[in-house]
Amino acid sequence: MPHEVELIATIAIGFALAFTFGFIAIRLGLPPLVGYLIAGVSIGPSTPGFVADSGMAGQLAEIGVILLMFGVGLHFSIADLMAVRRIAIPGAIGQIVIATAIGAGMAALWGWSLGAGLVLGLCLSVASTVVLLKALEERNAVETPNGRIAIGWLIVEDLAMVLTLVLLPAFAEAFGGRASDDAPGHGLLTILGITLAKVAAFMAILLLIGPRVLPWMLTQVARTGSRELFTLCVLAVALGIAFGSAKLFGVSFALGAFFAGMVLHESDLSHKAAENSLPLQDAFAVLFFVSVGMLFDPSIILREPFMVAAVLLLILVGKSLVALGIVLVLGYPLSTALTVSASLGQIGEFSFILAGLGITYGLMEKEGLNLILAGALLSITLNPLMFAGVDRLIRRVRANPRLKKEFEDSRNTRFARLKEDLDSTRRQAEEKAAAHKTFTPEELVDRFPLFKGLMPEQREVLVLHFEPRTAQPGERIIRAGDRADAVYFISEGQVEVSVGGRRIKLGPGDFFGEMALISGLPRSADVTALDYSKFATLSRRDFRQFLSRYPDIRDQIAALAGQRREMNRNLANESA
Repeated sequence: MPHEVELIATIAIGFALAFTFGFIAIRLGLPPLVGYLIAGVSIGPSTPGFVADSGMAGQLAEIGVILLMFGVGLHFSIADLMAVRRIAIPGAIGQIVIATAIGAGMAALWGWSLGAGLVLGLCLSVASTVVLLKALEERNAVETPNGRIAIGWLIVEDLAMVLTLVLLPAFAEAFGGRASDDAPGHGLLTILGITLAKVAAFMAILLLIGPRVLPWMLTQVARTGSRELFTLCVLAVALGIAFGSAKLFGVSFALGAFFAGMVLHESDLSHKAAENSLPLQDAFAVLFFVSVGMLFDPSIILREPFMVAAVLLLILVGKSLVALGIVLVLGYPLSTALTVSASLGQIGEFSFILAGLGITYGLMEKEGLNLILAGALLSITLNPLMFAGVDRLIRRVRANPRLKKEFEDSRNTRFARLKEDLDSTRRQAEEKAAAHKTFTPEELVDRFPLFKGLMPEQREVLVLHFEPRTAQPGERIIRAGDRADAVYFISEGQVEVSVGGRRIKLGPGDFFGEMALISGLPRSADVTALDYSKFATLSRRDFRQFLSRYPDIRDQIAALAGQRREMNRNLANESA
């Protein structure tokens, strides 16, 4: 096959097989991730038939890692994590430490080095957020307290793995691996200091400048109304920051992408950014899992059945029991402990990323990756059964008065306080959103029939141009003679317009201030709020661009402005 079509062949065959096996997996009641991994196995060097270009697949997988981590950062909320911090932080850290120690001890019995054992233990200690979210969505449990605790727990695990990805290259040589290329020949403390200094510099620049620049840039691009330009902007931010962080600061692609998503999370357009980037994120994530599957040698299940069984036992039973015990010791109900333990009964994307890094720095052999992949395939396949068993057990406990009193009701104190924290976090998020929100495109039409003729996409762009403003009763909003700076659309409340000795009342759905913007003359009337009022305003520049873009609405507003000018002229003549 000519070299120039290797990329096309890898993508085409990878997508085709991933679709086929993913569809079969769903029909069998399994997560599609299992099908993607099997698709990779089928085109890998360990199976007969077509063998894809592993080097090219690896680069495509790197893009998948970047977009996966960008998505994690985009959905990361410090407020949500703080609401469940009393259980998620100590629980996740304790579970990672214990599970890693068990994994390292198990590897030591096999004769592995300390570095290989630590990498194996870390890989087996962390669960897949993607798999968990899918399981919770199928049960409509994402917004339940137990669901949010489980998500918070896995977020802490993700953050711990992000930190591990940063520190592993620095400690690689100390644990028997190869030294980092960034600081060859230096001592451990020097390498660690250089690594942390680079990460700190990157985080400082991104967190200080990013929140001021990136959301503003996203808003400006969204205002153009170009969907493809907005998507391009999101991808440029994700890939550009990931690549720049790696080249300038020696930070991994994954960490750079995570912080890029975390910064954009603070933007009002974060949901739109996630929605627009989701198709590409899904596509490259599939290629990531396919490329991971290509590295898997299925024969390990026959060659080392006891090692595979030990790995699977640690994933399904070991760390789940550890989590169960930690949650109960912290004083939370059995239903919470069971939900968290079922959530941890699998491994996924971070395990693959960390294992790949361990192989890169010579800490672990490919045999370790095969064990991790076997554990992932089998645990993800069996995880739905764990959730089904947990659901059945929770129902039995709650149906038994004695068990319910002992394991649920008597442990409700801390759980009730956690629910209050979650409710408070939700209220604060809603209040923050309301403070910045004007209205949705649908509300725009309901409140202002003037915009009924706009297409849904056009309304969405128009809403982005609005700036919210409020006024207290008696507050003067516009003074006659002032320079015109904006047009006001009343969403709530009532105002009084004073012109030519007459007073006119306007309410929700009305607008004012457009005449001076159209004519370019100073304001000709005073406008005062009669009660607490809310407005959506368009600046002079945005208003003129809006009129030039939508001629029909321009004609309606111009006609109304002409009527108001005529009325004002008549009122002035009457007064004279």
